[in-house]
Amino acid sequence: MISFNQQLHNRINKIESWLCVGLDVAPERFLSSETSLDVLKVHTEKIVNATADLAVAFKPNFAFYERWGGAGFDWLKELVEMVPKGPLLIADAKRGDIGSTAEQYAKSIFDYFGFDAVTLSPYMGSDSINTFIQNPEKGAFILAKTSNPSAIDLQNLTIDSQPLFMKVSQWANMLNSNDNVGLVVGATAPDELKMIRDVTPNLPFLIPGIGAQGGDLETSMKVGNQKGIGLINVSRSINFAGDLSEKSIRVAAKSYVDKMRKIMES
Repeated sequence: MISFNQQLHNRINKIESWLCVGLDVAPERFLSSETSLDVLKVHTEKIVNATADLAVAFKPNFAFYERWGGAGFDWLKELVEMVPKGPLLIADAKRGDIGSTAEQYAKSIFDYFGFDAVTLSPYMGSDSINTFIQNPEKGAFILAKTSNPSAIDLQNLTIDSQPLFMKVSQWANMLNSNDNVGLVVGATAPDELKMIRDVTPNLPFLIPGIGAQGGDLETSMKVGNQKGIGLINVSRSINFAGDLSEKSIRVAAKSYVDKMRKIMES
C-alpha cells in the first residue's frame, strides 16, 4: 500500500513537474454565448490529452459539473474514467460535514467517482476530516489559507496570539498519521505560505492562485517545495490558452512546467 502523499512524491519525481491542472470549464469563458455541454466535454478532453504527461494531478471543481445536474455528474464520471494512468485526481469539492453525511460524501468521491483525494473545510473539526483519511491511499487537502481576498475575514483572526490559519495548519499536521493529509495554501498570500511551511515541513501543499489571480510562481515553488511538496494549481491560464487548440493548451502547460524546473534548479 502506497500512501497518497508518497504517490504525489513518486509522480513528481517521475515526470519532474509540480503542475496540477484545474479542470474548471464553463460556457461563460468561451466567446460564444451558446456553448453546449458537448462543447465543454470536447474541450475538457482536449485539456486532458494535451497535459496528461505534464500534470502531477488534475483537479476538477465540482461546481462546474454540478450546475448541469445529472448530466454534469455523468460528465464528471466520464472525465475520471478518461484520464490516463499517471496523473492523480483531486476532487475540488470542499466538503465539510460530519457523521453519516461525511461517510456518504466519501463513498461518492472515492468509491463511486474514483478520485484519489478531496479538498475539505476544517470548520467542523476532526469529525469532518477523519472519514476521508482512514485509507492511506486516499488523500485530503484541508483549507488553511485560501487565495481569495476575503479569506482574511476569518482565516487571519487571532487565537492565543496565533492566526487561525496557523492553528488549522498545526492541527492538520497532527491528523497526518496515515501520510495522506495536505493543505490548501494560496499563492496570493506568500508571507502566510512561509509561516505555514515552517510549522508543517512535511505536508504537501496544494497552491492555487497562480496565473489569473496573480500569485507569484517562484515564491510558491521555492517555499512550497522547501521541504515538502508544493503542488501548483493552474486553471484558466492553461484551459483557455491562445486559440483554445490542443497545441496552445499544451504550450501553456509546458511553459509552466519549464519555469518550475528552472526555479527548482536555481
